[in-house]
Amino acid sequence: MLPKGFFHRRVVLTAGLVLGLTGSAFGAAAGNTATNKAPSSTSPVGSTNVTVADPTVPRPPGTPCTVQLFSGVAFNDFNPRPYAYAPPAGCGTRWSKVVLEADFSVTAGRQFDRTATLWLGGVNLYFGTTEEPSSTVAPSWHVERDLTDYSALLRQAGNGQALIGNVVNSTYTGVIYGSARLLFYPASILAPAAHAPDAVVPLGSDPVGNTVSLATPSSQLSKSLSLPTNVERAYLDVFVQSQNADEFWYTCVPDQYAAEVQECGGGNFREAEISIDGQPAGVAPVYPWIYSGGIDPYLWRPTTGVQTLNFMPYRVDLTPFAGVLSNGAAHQVAVNVAGANNYFSATASLLLYLDPHAKTVTGQIERNTLVGQPPTPTIGDTLTTDSSGNITGAITTQLSRHFIIAGYANTSHGRVDSTVDQTVGFGDIQTFTINATTYRQVTDQQTSSDGVSQSTVGGFVTGKYSEHMRYPLHLDVNQVTAADGSFTLATVAHQGDEKNLAHQLFGITLYSAKLSNTVDSDDTLAFDASGNLTSHSNQQSTQTFAFNDSLGGCYRTDVGSFSGAVSSYATGTGCPGQQNRLFWFTHPDGSPENGNAVLGW
Repeated sequence: MLPKGFFHRRVVLTAGLVLGLTGSAFGAAAGNTATNKAPSSTSPVGSTNVTVADPTVPRPPGTPCTVQLFSGVAFNDFNPRPYAYAPPAGCGTRWSKVVLEADFSVTAGRQFDRTATLWLGGVNLYFGTTEEPSSTVAPSWHVERDLTDYSALLRQAGNGQALIGNVVNSTYTGVIYGSARLLFYPASILAPAAHAPDAVVPLGSDPVGNTVSLATPSSQLSKSLSLPTNVERAYLDVFVQSQNADEFWYTCVPDQYAAEVQECGGGNFREAEISIDGQPAGVAPVYPWIYSGGIDPYLWRPTTGVQTLNFMPYRVDLTPFAGVLSNGAAHQVAVNVAGANNYFSATASLLLYLDPHAKTVTGQIERNTLVGQPPTPTIGDTLTTDSSGNITGAITTQLSRHFIIAGYANTSHGRVDSTVDQTVGFGDIQTFTINATTYRQVTDQQTSSDGVSQSTVGGFVTGKYSEHMRYPLHLDVNQVTAADGSFTLATVAHQGDEKNLAHQLFGITLYSAKLSNTVDSDDTLAFDASGNLTSHSNQQSTQTFAFNDSLGGCYRTDVGSFSGAVSSYATGTGCPGQQNRLFWFTHPDGSPENGNAVLGW
């Protein structure tokens, strides 16, 4: 039985808004992956502003050309903020690197977390969420995204827009402001032009850019595309962001248990499925982002959750389909979210490398074992209910799929056989303790992906790219009710983002890298018998972001906070000379590699 005065935590935090505690609204999201722009010599200890450990995008030598997209724009409604784009004059047409920089802030007061997206010609340039303010703190934050792989898009003038839907009235007073610019680093001897895709094709139908809502597993982000006839390699960058009833999908349970344990239904397995002409073509795991108003907003002040302010796309290798995509016919490329339960916001961009010495590439898919493997998890439980109605036990959700997709393309270099060999896994245990005084739910979840992309010419393996990813999540939400009906809600959260990758050429490892980003937060809310928030205590958090690679690159930063302010900050720990050292062509922020067997610079 539920404790007296029990409130579902989503209701608790929304009710808390009335008393000045900002919470996460359905359909609104909040963020992470921000970076303070303060000089490195200035310690953030004592600051209540957004402070995270994430690295910024490394830069090549030289002075960049800058294109300002917009500056000091206020977001106080749901209307788009349009801008016109033109490539930088006198900066060439091929660059060693292109970086998006954006700065955001929100005035002190009361406001939900909000989804933020930037677009150009239908293509997503940035996807993230905003930090919630408080009555005394007006947070500001800085985000960056490596857009080098989108250079083909940026060589053409076009129209773009910024979207941050925001309600400003007498109750929700926080006004969001933003500025964004693109930095183009000219190619040089020390920093040659990037080997970027030759075409960038958006899947959305909006010519300027917007997300598509996927309310059910059968809902699709889909587009019929007539592509160039000389595609050599193809990749799909995918974003799927949980919204509305799906915002807390990672805590939900299968429908048959929802009423018993007082949780959201629909299950807790989510995964993006990619198809070409209706045939399964790949899988994109979904990261369990927690927005800055999620569960308990104090958990994410001043350090947000993993990637909250700056989502990273998941890159799906579609190269085995290169020959098929080049056949001159229109092809339907689609994304849906398995388990979607109202709803996910989705966008995707197709990145194409073209054969410069052939007008036509032919080929076929020869093997696809993802066909016939539907994303259907196995469900189990150990729940028991005693004679007093007390509930204990766990609900488990498990799914693992291994698949191989192989195809060939007849190119100007000869026949190239491409294979994607991938294993995707999902495991979740929801443990419940429900009695007269306690409602406790512990979520332990792990999403994994282990993939190898391989190209073969003349029977010889010419290139191999391997990537291993883990998304661990632990949530412990414990509500304890006192005899007078007042209650406390204690939350402990752990998020992780782990990534190992390696590039090989003719069996020789040219480059490898390892990334780890963890955020640990806890806080306790106190409510009176009427559900009014009276206080919070024991807020503390730590974030550790570590990266190292086979070239000697090293980055580590640790941030600690207590009672809403930065309490510790250290950078370079464990690196040679106790200093961070990153090569300009690497991806320490976790942005996707191009998947090519040869290094992507």
